[in-house]
Amino acid sequence: MTAIYHVDGNNVVTSPDAAGPWDRRMQHGSAPASLVTWAAERIPTPSPMNIARVTIDLMRPVPVAPLTIETTILREGRKIQLCEIKLLADGVQVVGATVLKIRTQAQALPDDVEELPVTLPSPEDSFAEDGHAATSPFVRSVSMRAARGRFGQAGAGAIWFRVDHPLIEGEPLSQAMRAVVAADFSNGTASTLDFRAWTYINADLTVNFSRQPVGEWILLDGESWIGPDGAGLAMSRLADRQGYFGRAVQSLVIEKR
Repeated sequence: MTAIYHVDGNNVVTSPDAAGPWDRRMQHGSAPASLVTWAAERIPTPSPMNIARVTIDLMRPVPVAPLTIETTILREGRKIQLCEIKLLADGVQVVGATVLKIRTQAQALPDDVEELPVTLPSPEDSFAEDGHAATSPFVRSVSMRAARGRFGQAGAGAIWFRVDHPLIEGEPLSQAMRAVVAADFSNGTASTLDFRAWTYINADLTVNFSRQPVGEWILLDGESWIGPDGAGLAMSRLADRQGYFGRAVQSLVIEKR
C-alpha cells in the first residue's frame, strides 16, 4: 500500500486507500484527522510544545480527491499556541480544525499523582480483528486487537489500534497522529447499533492529551450514548502500554439505513 497522502506545499493528492466504510467516494475520518494533525505539528512554536487538544469539524463529506491545506496561528504565546487548520476540496472547505499546543516543561509532581494503568489484555493477548478490510480501504492500513468486546458489534468495547502503513508520503508518523487515527474509530469500538441496519457517522472529533502516547499501539476503551432524536456520542479513554493518556469524543449523526 502506498501512502494515503502525497503533500506538495499546500496541495494534497489523496490515495483511493483513504476511503471509509460509508461511501467509497468519501474519506475515512481518520485520514483527514491525521493530515490536520501533521499540518499543525509543522507550524513552528516559540518554545518546545506538544499537542494537548485536536478538535476537528467534518463540515462536509471529505472526498477522495485533491485537497488544499490552509493554516493560521490564532494565538501565539510563551505557554500555548492555538492554530487553525482548514482542508478544502475544489475551493470548498470540508474540514475545519483547531489544535492547541502546550509548552513542555518537566514538573516534580507529588508522589500520589500516578498514571492510571491499563488492566486489559495487551495487544498480543487480545483477539485479532482481521475481517474488516472489506468494509473500508482505509482499514487495511490499521491493525486491530480486541481486548474487550468486538469491533463493530453492539456494546462497550476496548480495542487496540496500530497504524501499519505510511500516511504522509516521505514523512514520519508522529505519536499524536497515531492517537487521532485510532480515536476516529471510537464509534465502531463502542457501537450500540447494528452496522447493517444503522449508520452512525461522526460529524466531529475531539481528542485531549494529558501526555504524548508512547509506542505503536493505541487503546480505545469506549462507550456510546444514543439519544432518541438522531444524535449520539461515542467516547473513548485512550491508552498505550504505560497507561491512560487521553480522551476522545465524537458527535454522531444516527440514521436508519
